[in-house]
Amino acid sequence: MNHFLPVVLLVFLTFVLNGCGDRVELHSKLTEQEANEVIAELADKNIRAQKVAAKDGVVVAVDARDIGRAVRTLEAAGLPRLARTTLGDTFRKEGVISTPLEERARYIYALSQELESTLSNVDGVIVARVHVVLPERIAPGEPVQPASASVFIKHDARLDPDHIRARVRRLVASSLPGMTSAVDNPQKLTVIFVPATAYQEQQHMAYFGPFLVPESDIGFWQVSVTSLLIGLVLAASTLLFLRHKRQQAFLAPLPVDHSAS
Repeated sequence: MNHFLPVVLLVFLTFVLNGCGDRVELHSKLTEQEANEVIAELADKNIRAQKVAAKDGVVVAVDARDIGRAVRTLEAAGLPRLARTTLGDTFRKEGVISTPLEERARYIYALSQELESTLSNVDGVIVARVHVVLPERIAPGEPVQPASASVFIKHDARLDPDHIRARVRRLVASSLPGMTSAVDNPQKLTVIFVPATAYQEQQHMAYFGPFLVPESDIGFWQVSVTSLLIGLVLAASTLLFLRHKRQQAFLAPLPVDHSAS
């Protein structure tokens, strides 16, 4: 039995080494929550991912053979989510005096970011965009242009637009100045829902002998079967060698004891 141990170890190591492909970095500088969301989504598609802690955040790495599938899977799911700027970040004091126009632009941007962040937390929302126009007087003496807003939501199959549309309109209208009366006014507040196209993996198959296997695994099976055949040849050679040695030992003439005569 000891003669077969090296052969078994050789075949086992070949399988292990071929099963461990090179890993490439998929995303970096992620928070722990973002990395967990990415790994969970990839796991649903049977894509193995690994978290690696770094100085500037968390890195998610996948097998080099899965990089294409991983990228398309995350694009369809809208992951990792875009980082949003809060009102506090936008109006952080930096010692520079801003013009009224700059302050207004920053205020509109901050409001949009806050609303987008809130809408993105709704189950089923992949991407949320909010465009805001605040009340403004174009020229002295002219009437003030009313506030308006447009909301774009890209969602997956879990979200029913008819079930959530009214609540989205109330949320946006109550969050923007001058928009309280725009809940039921489509000219002032527009909400558009767009269903996302789910990523459907189209795996290319190829024949390996009589078997149909994924094209990306052809190399693995070729090396594995070759290693297995080499192991079997070595095992058979060892058996034949041992059998031959035993036959030689059995057929060898016994030594003659001359001292007895």
